[in-house]
Amino acid sequence: MLSYFKKYPISLIIIATIFYLSFFTPPKTDMEKIPHIDKLVHLCMYGGLCFILWIEYLRTHQAIHWKRIAWGGIITPIAMSGCIELLQAYCTDSRSGDWLDFLANSTGVGLATCVGYYILRPLMWRKRQ
Repeated sequence: MLSYFKKYPISLIIIATIFYLSFFTPPKTDMEKIPHIDKLVHLCMYGGLCFILWIEYLRTHQAIHWKRIAWGGIITPIAMSGCIELLQAYCTDSRSGDWLDFLANSTGVGLATCVGYYILRPLMWRKRQ
């Protein structure tokens, strides 16, 4: 367990931040008037998380282990976002679960996975050699 803190410190901080942001009551701002701005925020939060996961994974591994990537970098963040949406819907009074938020989260994970594999991996491994 301690090795996760050494290998993925920034990712773990981002996960904790996502949990915090998902359950606190945000202040009212003029940004709410922009249509679907919250979906963009969701896409960026989960895309950013998975982007950092890829950086930290590629930094500490010589080869891609797809089973680990699939579980730790794709399935777990998507499942986490689904659980958060359900908890918001059924366990809070100030937040609501939204399937479009879940879709935005999943899209962020998918986009970051593509960027991680097709752009980050070649750059980081070329730099390593």
